[in-house]
Amino acid sequence: MIVKILLILSCSVSGYWIAYHTFGHWWQWLSGLIAGLLIALFVIQTERAIRKVSLRVILGGVFGMIVGLLIAFLFAYGLSFVSNIMEKRQVVPWIYTLLTGIMGYLGLVLGSKKVEEFSILGWGPPEEVADYRILDTSVIIDGRIADICDTGFLEGNLMVPRFVLDELQYIADSSDSMKRARGRRGLEILNRMQRSSGITIDVVDHDFPKIKGVDAKLVALAKKTGGKIVTNDFNLNKVAELQGIKILNVNELANALKPVVLPGEMMTVKIIKEGKEPGQGVAYLDDGTMIIVDNAQKHQGMTVEALVTSVLQTTAGRMIFSELKSVMADRKSNGVNAK
Repeated sequence: MIVKILLILSCSVSGYWIAYHTFGHWWQWLSGLIAGLLIALFVIQTERAIRKVSLRVILGGVFGMIVGLLIAFLFAYGLSFVSNIMEKRQVVPWIYTLLTGIMGYLGLVLGSKKVEEFSILGWGPPEEVADYRILDTSVIIDGRIADICDTGFLEGNLMVPRFVLDELQYIADSSDSMKRARGRRGLEILNRMQRSSGITIDVVDHDFPKIKGVDAKLVALAKKTGGKIVTNDFNLNKVAELQGIKILNVNELANALKPVVLPGEMMTVKIIKEGKEPGQGVAYLDDGTMIIVDNAQKHQGMTVEALVTSVLQTTAGRMIFSELKSVMADRKSNGVNAK
């Protein structure tokens, strides 16, 4: 921002100074000042437009323009002999100017458009398409993405948009202690991931001022870059999928990595608390999966053996229903004795 202000001031002052030493009226000096200001604004807009263009396209355009100017020079050089013979030298400057403008423009346009087809000297199109993975605010605060990166399952460049970082800073500065803690945790997770050797965190300045909401901006950025959004937000997941955006959901990954338990398997669990139904006890696996054990209420705080009867997959996660091994054994023995 400071550089842009200095550019505007220098161009404006230069325009005024040139007009002051060239013309004699005050309105001409003012015109020089305005002309310098307009030139500075034009340069700034040009810089913004060039920033969005890849280096390959810029180099292709420069190379094409140089070739076009060389062709214009050769044409003008050849026409100079004709003008000398015809003694019409005054025509050459106008023809040279016309050829310079036309050939320079054609070279610039064709060079920038056709650079992807130029395969000599390694200038050809890249063999692999860039795989952008864009981090959401929720997945950064959650923190499990850092553990996934540490294990090596997620490598390469991860993209963090500037508006996501701004939202994290806003949450970290909140007056609510809970929000402030969550925001600071997110910033700490990003710092931890930046120190990781297997990945690189790229903070990009892409923004969409006309779009409100961080989730909508993430979807727009994913459309623009062809990237995938890494999140654990259920609503963002559904909205992005409806618009054809690929999603990497950490919650779905966690559910997929939970151990598979089949009916009939025996498990050793510790009863933590009472269940909702009379006589039920509740236990948990190491990954947080809830286990409902029938007739285990009186065994609260004890480690028991349970036989899996059924497995239920819900939106909140996986639930395992089981029954005490001793109760199942008693039923079987009673059934044999009855026979």
